[in-house]
Amino acid sequence: MSILSEFKAFALRGNVVDMAVGIITGAAFGKIVSSLVADVVMPPIGVLLGGMDFTSLAITIKQAVGDAPAVVIGYGKFIQTVVDFTIVALAMFVAVKTMNVMSKREQQAPTAPPEPSKEEILLAEIRDLLKEKA
Repeated sequence: MSILSEFKAFALRGNVVDMAVGIITGAAFGKIVSSLVADVVMPPIGVLLGGMDFTSLAITIKQAVGDAPAVVIGYGKFIQTVVDFTIVALAMFVAVKTMNVMSKREQQAPTAPPEPSKEEILLAEIRDLLKEKA
């Protein structure tokens, strides 16, 4: 089997395509959550804390000298990223929890036993005839 045909077989598997769709959707969802946190959640929190902007919070380790930029620890951006992560994790938890509940409902639904095959019916008839003769 050539490398091209092996790659084609791999790439066209259903689970690989599903994974790609999930990754693309997750990236788009991440952008939405980042915007939600940066533009909706953090401004009111900043107002409640005295009008501070979290993205500008930083500790300067070394001042800028000449052309060399200042060395800073941007802990405000880190706080915002933690809030982003928390919201994404919460949303994923709710999605997985919902899928698990739906899956359990499907598994608990009683299903009728499958119809016996022709061979099983024939064997049952033979068994019954042998019981009658005995």
